[in-house]
Amino acid sequence: MIGLFMDYCHSKQLRPRTLLSYEQALKLFAVWLKESEGVRDVEKVREGHIRRYIMELQSRGKYTACIDQRMTRINHPTSRRDYNGKVSSCTINNYLRNLRVFFTWLEESECIVHSPMKRVRALPQARSPRDFMTDEEVKVLVKSMNKSVFHEYRDLLVMLLMLDCGMRLGETLSIEMRQVNMTERSILLPADKTKGRKERQVYFAQKTAVELRRWMQYKDRYCDSDYLFPVKHTGMALKVSNYEANFRKYLQRIDLDKHISPHNLRNNFAKRCLMSGMDIYTLSRILGHSSVKVTEQAYLDLTDADIRRQYARFSPVDSIFK
Repeated sequence: MIGLFMDYCHSKQLRPRTLLSYEQALKLFAVWLKESEGVRDVEKVREGHIRRYIMELQSRGKYTACIDQRMTRINHPTSRRDYNGKVSSCTINNYLRNLRVFFTWLEESECIVHSPMKRVRALPQARSPRDFMTDEEVKVLVKSMNKSVFHEYRDLLVMLLMLDCGMRLGETLSIEMRQVNMTERSILLPADKTKGRKERQVYFAQKTAVELRRWMQYKDRYCDSDYLFPVKHTGMALKVSNYEANFRKYLQRIDLDKHISPHNLRNNFAKRCLMSGMDIYTLSRILGHSSVKVTEQAYLDLTDADIRRQYARFSPVDSIFK
């Protein structure tokens, strides 16, 4: 049934990462059902199984369960720094969401009478503010990059574009040369490459344009590729997972002790735009969100210091008696 469900998802042209998330969550659940509950058939899954699985997820550590034990010899989960750490409520809720979609599909396909997920609710979760890179930290990170090395120069430009345009990492790595308009200092992101499947335009500043033009000239000397950020030896677009691995190494190099990922560059862009006075409607369009509410929920991580600085700009008394 998982195989049939994945065929259905493929027919809907869901994103590869969405497909992978569904398949991993469902197969992990199937392994647990078989080993812990002796259940192999979808019509025998009950609400109680789901709730016991939630308890199992809450008590076991990260990466301690897998679909195929043989993969542990390849992936070496025990070498991860967060191995056996607590599985977050956010991760559990993602699993539950994937199970809910699966069982809803089974119910609508009349493979089961009732979904066991009907009364299962998401776990409450406290949202932690995202880590923010200060101006000085950004400068130190940029300065640490070696422009004489192809992959570091490439990765530096990816950072600058994400920080200046607010694009997602996957969108940035998929950019082809023809999408870049140096005259207008803009990049056209086609619908098939964006998360919301809507075409949008993003923009970059003059300083970024200067660096980007230099990178293009450098890239063309060493790699014949239609992609803006290719792998040197193949000319293919760099994969998200490979860039994330490189990014972690750059952070370790400068001893930045924060929970920062490439996606934080997009968060930094959004917060800096808000702090500079950009209205949230414009920001929402640039980020490619489906609604302003999504933008509000995702990017209003303002600290007391942020609010104090913003207030100082708009103080009525200061304005009247200046």
